[in-house]
Amino acid sequence: MDERIPVRNPRNGEIDYHIERPQPPVLDALSAGLRAAQPAWAALGPERRGEIVGAFAASAAGAPALLEALATDTGRRLISQVEVQSLPGMAARWAAAAPRLLADAGERASLTPGVWIRDQLLPYPLVGVISPWNFPLLLSMIDALPALMAGCAVLVKPSEVTPRFAEPLNALIGEFPELSGVFRFLPGDGRTGAAVIERVDALAFTGSVRTGRLVARACAERFIPAFLELGGKDPCIVLPSADLDTAVKIVLRASVQATGQACQSLERIYVPAERHDEFVRRLVQAADALEFNYPDIGRGHLGPLIFARQAEIISAHLEDAVAKGARVLTGGQIETHGGGCWIRPTVVVDVNHDMLLMREETFGPVIPVMAYRDIDEAVALANDSDYGLSAAVIGADEAECLALARRLDAGAVSINDAGLTTEVHDATHDAFGYSGMGASRMGDSGLMRYLRRKALMIRRGEVRGMESRDERLAGG
Repeated sequence: MDERIPVRNPRNGEIDYHIERPQPPVLDALSAGLRAAQPAWAALGPERRGEIVGAFAASAAGAPALLEALATDTGRRLISQVEVQSLPGMAARWAAAAPRLLADAGERASLTPGVWIRDQLLPYPLVGVISPWNFPLLLSMIDALPALMAGCAVLVKPSEVTPRFAEPLNALIGEFPELSGVFRFLPGDGRTGAAVIERVDALAFTGSVRTGRLVARACAERFIPAFLELGGKDPCIVLPSADLDTAVKIVLRASVQATGQACQSLERIYVPAERHDEFVRRLVQAADALEFNYPDIGRGHLGPLIFARQAEIISAHLEDAVAKGARVLTGGQIETHGGGCWIRPTVVVDVNHDMLLMREETFGPVIPVMAYRDIDEAVALANDSDYGLSAAVIGADEAECLALARRLDAGAVSINDAGLTTEVHDATHDAFGYSGMGASRMGDSGLMRYLRRKALMIRRGEVRGMESRDERLAGG
């Protein structure tokens, strides 16, 4: 059987790269090697690990081959630069936090008389990371770096849709001997991901709800923790007090940046009925001003759809909405340029919650706008979803925005902005509903979730023998 996996170029639609599906003996040897190197890595201590990880991140941020491979994977250059250049800051954050988080807390008295407690934090020896195709480097590293700083070895299986960056990245890792023993990217497909789960002690996954269910079941079979970051259908409520130009700026950017291929993209916009038409008019005008970065990758605002299958999902959502009475005011068609799939910012009105467009994750630059009569209705609409990743509230009165945000069923709410979870990594938040499960990747939890806590309980003073369990002492 052919174990070569073809890889499509999102800008021209051509198969111009292949990866090899690793066979079980390769996986066995790799995982065994990572496990063998992990104790020495953990023994280095957080300060030394931080130095090594920081040096690696700085090297990666200045590596032209990594940037070029990532830009080819995704068909976009600016966002690829952002991904690569984010690494030193991410490494520095964890290098600063790890000594504090891993410090010996000392001894404390138990509530049980005569007993004292000490804690021991033990890293999971081998952590698996299965990362998605929309932000291939960033969403690999957001899970891998804190695991490394916790003292774990890490095996990353990147998406088979965007695997090119793994080759230059592994080469960079190889330049740091202590790191190369405990950190590896292993391209492959779903079968490879399943094989990784069979060989690790904890698993961090970012991807769809459908695949997330499979991952959760596989991890449950092995009794290993699964940290799942899944889809979103993020709502935005524009309050009556909001400045419309500001609201349009926020909504457009947060809906179509990265061509809408982000789990925290805004996918449902709720606007006061009395301001709906003017908001939509300004939104359409702003959307029409955006351009594809085609034919020049160095110009324009929107890249191609990375995964060709996503074009079919977007089209299906739009067709379903139109069949049920929605109107597409701008965009709305998958375009083919140079062999790649593209879609312009798409504003849709006359939508309702019977439509796929308002219930399932679209994952494209599509902006459905729905009018609401009062705040209670806006909250009910925003909460009418299986998802609960994040949300946004826009208004002139911050106190009013905060009060509304507290009523939303979402793990994170951006106020007078949207998608702040892409920038703010020190705020711990959970995923609600189908948007995920397991400890948060944000805040201190992003590192602490890779540690098992052991309690060392010390008895001081006289110990009890079986005489304390003499039945004659009871009830007498």
